[in-house]
Amino acid sequence: MAFASFVGTAIEWYDFFLFGSAATLVFNTQFFPTLSPLAGTLAAFATFGVAFVARPLGGIVFGHFGDRLGRKRMLILSLLLMGGGTVAIGVLPTYAQIGLAAPLLLVLVRLIQGFAVGGEWGGAVLMAVEHAPPRRRAFYGSWPQAGVPAGLVLSAAAFLAVQQLPKDQLLSWGWRLPFLASAVLIAVGFYVRSRLSESPEFEQVSQAREVSKFPLKDTLRRSLRSVLVGLFAQAASNIPFYVVTVFVLSYGPGEAGISRSTVLTCLIVASLLDIAAVPLVAVLADRIGRRNVLLAGAVYSALAAFPFFWLIDSGAPAAVLIAMFLFACVGHALSYSAMAGFLAELFDAEHRYTGVSVAYQVGGLITSGPAPFIAAALFAGFGGSWVISLYIVLACAITFTALLFTPRRH
Repeated sequence: MAFASFVGTAIEWYDFFLFGSAATLVFNTQFFPTLSPLAGTLAAFATFGVAFVARPLGGIVFGHFGDRLGRKRMLILSLLLMGGGTVAIGVLPTYAQIGLAAPLLLVLVRLIQGFAVGGEWGGAVLMAVEHAPPRRRAFYGSWPQAGVPAGLVLSAAAFLAVQQLPKDQLLSWGWRLPFLASAVLIAVGFYVRSRLSESPEFEQVSQAREVSKFPLKDTLRRSLRSVLVGLFAQAASNIPFYVVTVFVLSYGPGEAGISRSTVLTCLIVASLLDIAAVPLVAVLADRIGRRNVLLAGAVYSALAAFPFFWLIDSGAPAAVLIAMFLFACVGHALSYSAMAGFLAELFDAEHRYTGVSVAYQVGGLITSGPAPFIAAALFAGFGGSWVISLYIVLACAITFTALLFTPRRH
């Protein structure tokens, strides 16, 4: 069950992260060529963030039917929607071919991706956590969490490969190949997820005829505090993660003089280590408490915020690798691995899919989506990486405070 959740989630996040890599490397020239380089980059980052607007809606819709009809069906549907949107990006005409309609279509497909991933995370996490023994929920829930860096590795590796093409070929057709390759991954993911058994906790709720008629209403009425805690608890993991995995892909080559290939390679290495670090930290979380590990992650990420950019600004490949290890591996594992088990235990089974999805996806809308855009705007306004480090420290302070208000039942 844990392995199946890992595989399916890795495939969906491969689809999602491809857009981030492409937004940094090619979308500014292919879909926003009439803008200045800075404005084109900001527009590409804004398009990347559009998906986070649709994610809460996807969480509500998939959560509603996941709490009423079961987790498994929603997981398969979200996979097909996400994969179909990714393949569609691979065949989109560019601005040079159809003008303004090109970026509009790009935004539309990105909204579909956001809607799909809005239902993906909650379902994948619950299928793992609700099959887990009570004392191993963080560990089981960490496997779909580990699918996130795995998807990042796949997408970064795909773009690292096509970057070896001559520039004119990369910009004309090479960038499309990673998106089209998603068709193969969809088939693998569909096979894996179709063989899953339904969540035992949902089966118990269904057999006891306790299925919620309006899961969103029940969530807000009975668990509003849990939603708010879950929402803000993610700032320390989401904001540094998207600054590192999206903004730095542009910042490194443009400001620190590091080649894109070097940044991508260092990110891939750190993310590979993160795949192993996430379940290892989750084992610790099962022993000392999910909240305690998340508190430690917020403190660590705040302390690492300034050293991270000092290392990146040095321009040395070894320093960049260390910086990526500090955040994309250690920081991400500490602040993210226990999140699945933590959020799942905030809500009752009758409306758990809706509860975790709303908390996670609204949190993503507020913290993840705007992060690359805000980082780029802060750097443009203040002219130094120190202000982005302060932005990360503020995110960690928000998470630390939110965790202090965790409901006692947790």
